[in-house]
Amino acid sequence: MIIKVDKLAKEIKNNIITTKNKNLKLVSVALDPDSATLAYLRSQEKLSRKLNINHELKIVSSKVELIKAIKILNNDESVNGIFLSQPLPFEPYEVLQYIDPKKDIEGITPYNLGNLIYGKSYFKPCTADSVVRILNNFTNLDGKNVTIIGRSVIVGLPVSIMLSNKENNATVTICHSHTKDLKAITLNSDIIVVATGIPKFLKKDMVRENSIIIDVGINVKNGYIVGDVEPDVKNIAYVTEVPGGVGEITSLILFENLTKTKL
Repeated sequence: MIIKVDKLAKEIKNNIITTKNKNLKLVSVALDPDSATLAYLRSQEKLSRKLNINHELKIVSSKVELIKAIKILNNDESVNGIFLSQPLPFEPYEVLQYIDPKKDIEGITPYNLGNLIYGKSYFKPCTADSVVRILNNFTNLDGKNVTIIGRSVIVGLPVSIMLSNKENNATVTICHSHTKDLKAITLNSDIIVVATGIPKFLKKDMVRENSIIIDVGINVKNGYIVGDVEPDVKNIAYVTEVPGGVGEITSLILFENLTKTKL
């Protein structure tokens, strides 16, 4: 069973297109991007054209150049949002700390992530926000047992904060590579958020019937994009699609955040 995100995607697109803020500009900064990264950035540029948003790609060749470019963009009043292309060959914090929180439309700077705990961040992390919004559009989260597999700074941890806050009131368990008897935990879950980066990690025998599965994974295997959830899981549970699903909503939230930079 597939969790459809078409209605949510349409709502977000309408929010972007009908905004009164014109001449918005997004600059994506990439450090020596590979072909896969360039393909993603081209798709980002294509989406920005559809949404009537200006997009610029800046490619640099060193960490020093990257930090310098970010500082310049911070002070450029014509730039509304900065997107930092990842992965990076070093700890992202070393660069993220330089991005102006008000231009951090990904919501992943130390300032915005820290203030997420208090509900005071300028922007929520896009992928985490995508997960929570998909869930809220599909079910009532109050009191639900949610298992998050993966504890990354941009997905697992912020999703746990957002789902357990007073707006959603879910009971959250975070699992990782050192978790013992993961299967016992997932079988006791109403909802499972999978963000491991391991193709087909979540198996059918780890999931109980009619549970809800949010697949955050985007992996390339044998030339195809696959998620972190085994395909036959959808025969017994509700699962988001890959590609599509979380990735589609995340991309739209990025541009939705951009429209809020002038508010």
